Amino acid sequence: TQLNNLKKPIINGVKLVATPFDYGSGHLCPSRALDPGLVYDISVADYFSFLCAIGYNNTNIATVTGKSYSCPPRIPKVTDLNYPSITISNVEGTRTISRTLKNVGKAGTYTAHIQSPPEIKVSVTPRSLKFERVGEEKKFTVTVKARKRSDKGFVFGALVWSDGVHHVRSPISVGIGPS
Repeated sequence: TQLNNLKKPIINGVKLVATPFDYGSGHLCPSRALDPGLVYDISVADYFSFLCAIGYNNTNIATVTGKSYSCPPRIPKVTDLNYPSITISNVEGTRTISRTLKNVGKAGTYTAHIQSPPEIKVSVTPRSLKFERVGEEKKFTVTVKARKRSDKGFVFGALVWSDGVHHVRSPISVGIGPS
């Protein structure tokens, strides 16, 4: 949630309404965390590929991690790290990123619900994901289109996958500076 225990917006250290950069995905409910339904699974290899994407070479990675690793010939995009939060900077036109969700609960169908500010249009493909077993993974894409420039720098929205019981929320942060 983005609300505090008084049901008011979370406030940051300088007394302004907090953004996902301050609180991440929001406060969590411990009892719901025990049964999340879906997770964004990620491996050590994914983090190594991310280091390649941000410009680390094999030597840098070995120095930082203490492990030998060879960057793949086709370097992944930084924005495609399978992380719950979605951040895209300097959006002009349209950008698409991909994510994978893993079912850790009962079989079910999850529907995408999008919350987006007027400055951007967010779409998800496919709009629903049907999971039939534990451990099953499904890929989806998120496409962000800038509608108009903004003095805000970053604007914020969210993607929530829900089966009616579980609500898996991913904050969306999009950089769209002034024209």
